[in-house]
Amino acid sequence: MAIVPPLLPLLLLSLSSPMFTQLFNRFLGSRFWALVVKEINQILKNRQLLFLLIFPPTIQLLIFGSSLDPQVQNLKLGIVDYANTSVTRELVSALSENQIFVADNYSFSEQALANQVEQGKITAGLVIPPDFNRQLQQGQTAEVQVLIDGVNANTASIAQGYITQIVRNYSSNLEVNATPPLVNPQVTFLYNPGLASSWFFVPGVIGLVLTLTGSLVSSATVVREKDTGTLEQLLMTPAAAWEILSAKIAPLFLLLMGDVLLALGIARLIFGVPFRGSWAFFLATSALYVFVGIGVGILLATISKNQQQVVLTSFFINIPVIQLSGAIAPIESMPTFFQYLSLLDPLRHYIAISRSVLLKGVGWEALGLNVLALGAIAILLLTISIKQFRTQLN
Repeated sequence: MAIVPPLLPLLLLSLSSPMFTQLFNRFLGSRFWALVVKEINQILKNRQLLFLLIFPPTIQLLIFGSSLDPQVQNLKLGIVDYANTSVTRELVSALSENQIFVADNYSFSEQALANQVEQGKITAGLVIPPDFNRQLQQGQTAEVQVLIDGVNANTASIAQGYITQIVRNYSSNLEVNATPPLVNPQVTFLYNPGLASSWFFVPGVIGLVLTLTGSLVSSATVVREKDTGTLEQLLMTPAAAWEILSAKIAPLFLLLMGDVLLALGIARLIFGVPFRGSWAFFLATSALYVFVGIGVGILLATISKNQQQVVLTSFFINIPVIQLSGAIAPIESMPTFFQYLSLLDPLRHYIAISRSVLLKGVGWEALGLNVLALGAIAILLLTISIKQFRTQLN
């Protein structure tokens, strides 16, 4: 077996060679490096831009990661118990013991209970008939009436499912002489055994933050040149168009990759989101999505005359991108047309990659199509935005 020489000594040897020193000195004296230094100095002097890079991503991650929760808890439950026996009190206790429902509102009539639902004081109401206990003793089916506020359709459907399941479990416990079931399922939750909703939402919020921050910050740097009149001054320099644009992209790319690391730190320290995949793979795919955000931002800047137009125009791009990505609403719940349309959404592919890398630890073998789609969209957006920018320079 051939012995592979260590990479670090070879790297250090190549860096210390005269050829590398000559190339490095030539790079430091180039027009491109002078433009990069100019862009870095402008960014460091622009406190508003630094604020957009650090403060909003941190606050958005903390707020969205904490508030976006598909689980429903502490729903107010109203009770009308005409029977008022120990059996009915056990039923009420079964509904409230798992903290999904809070049974703290007792009424004496169905009309009063319906009024409370109408006024929004309770989410669901339970009416137990007076002959409930007698029907159970005679082996008959005892029915209860459930009233649910259907204004919030999602909460109503979840509440209905919980009530149905709890009542069925309560009914099965009353069958003392029933034989045990032939099939006893043992359920195991993979990748998220504690069912922490933040583990699902935070990787999506990371992509959401990169979308908003990347497009707005990159567009702001280009539009600023228009507002201050320095774009015309750049045209009078001997720098080529590609040097001007590359010098603008390079500092933004590094700053936005810093946002990626900041978001990962918050996800790990605040929400306890694990990182089970490859750092190199995740950073490479994040770099692709950063280029997507930069491409969108430059495109917005080329079609807008000032910063106000950039912000207003971004709503027509960023909001549909976020809504079709699956960061907030499941893609499976969308109409078929929008499910296919979401395949053109770069944020959808990045969220699929980030969730799979962080929670499942998978790589290229499982996410190759998402990476290819993300790369193709990044190249397309950068090509269009660079062409538009060159047209303005000319």
